[in-house]
Amino acid sequence: MRLLHAFRALGGITRRECFKILNQRGRLASAIVRPLVWLGLFAAGFRSILGLSIIPPYETYILYEVYIVPGLAAMMLLFHGLQSSLSMVYDREMGSMRVLLTAPLPRWWLLTARLIANTLAVIPLVYLFLLLARFWNIRPPTLGYASALPALVLAGLMLGAFGLFISSLIRQLENFAGVMNFVIFPMFFASTALYPLWRLDDVNPLLGWLARLNPFTHAVELIRFSLYLQFAPVSALVCAALLLFFLGLAAWSYDPGRGFWAQRTVA
Repeated sequence: MRLLHAFRALGGITRRECFKILNQRGRLASAIVRPLVWLGLFAAGFRSILGLSIIPPYETYILYEVYIVPGLAAMMLLFHGLQSSLSMVYDREMGSMRVLLTAPLPRWWLLTARLIANTLAVIPLVYLFLLLARFWNIRPPTLGYASALPALVLAGLMLGAFGLFISSLIRQLENFAGVMNFVIFPMFFASTALYPLWRLDDVNPLLGWLARLNPFTHAVELIRFSLYLQFAPVSALVCAALLLFFLGLAAWSYDPGRGFWAQRTVA
């Protein structure tokens, strides 16, 4: 594989994914509106808590700014990663995915290029959400927007690789909705996207233990620390390791002699 051919394929796949998202205006709008609705609802809830003085105002402010907004940014990456896997299932049924995988390039690179393209397409949407969150007085350090970029890319790649692997397990497009419900919401709520880990431990130690095992938790923590000019080495290592693990599983599953493809051939 020549380097020029590899980057040419990456550029072509990236342009295709960007144009696809721009043409899907409903998906583009929902990607922005969904976290804003969550942010507005939690803003109203925290104002009620402040009015009732259930918890100290400073602690409420910390939960509202430091925890929820990075968690919602990670939620955008999670939803986009699994929606991209939906398009993989659709492309596979329509035959375009099979054409892509027959290109004279290694299969692992074609899948990696698709993964990189999907991640690069969602990063501007995440930054747009972070900028719109400033209207709710969520204003992290200015340098935090730049320091969060590597964390967003790594977290997006890891969650996208997870979605890529999920897409290899789904035989029919009709089954995808059920898989989404059984994957997205447990991952989201059993994580530190909305609440700190110590609060989960206080409420239910089992829930805190599950949150520590949840890959989405490490994506959230990586984004949260980097947005406030800190570094979470454990979360970074976990995200990098899971990225390689899920990508390797996806490459294995999309092999014509294994995984989904082998089962379909036998059928």
